[in-house]
Amino acid sequence: MSVFVSHTTIDCHDAYNLSEWWRVVLDYEMNPDDPNEPGHEECPIHDRESGHTLLFIQVPDAELPAKRIHLDVRPRERPRDEEVDWLQQQGATVVADRRGIYGPGSGWVTMSDPEGNQFCVLRSPAEVAAQDAQG
Repeated sequence: MSVFVSHTTIDCHDAYNLSEWWRVVLDYEMNPDDPNEPGHEECPIHDRESGHTLLFIQVPDAELPAKRIHLDVRPRERPRDEEVDWLQQQGATVVADRRGIYGPGSGWVTMSDPEGNQFCVLRSPAEVAAQDAQG
């Protein structure tokens, strides 16, 4: 027997606004039969292709827990560097730039969302495939 990940939970101060921010960034959707609305304390969003769910839970504590969720994301259509630029336009902040850490075309960029949750932007599948083809 084994278990599977049902969803990823993220503690936050404003479940609706943060779920909306991530919904746009990831191109996820909410359940049309139970849409997220301002003031909701729990706001799930889903990937229409894989079904992966992020559940944003509003916590009343002034300080959020020290251990926060960490996501690694890959661009669906753009190269990593264009995605990083776009994410900054959406309000993300670069925390650490690890591009090229293992040579040309390698690495990632650690960013944070508007509430300080960190995530890493990896190379797109096309970039990985192109580098693999070069040997």
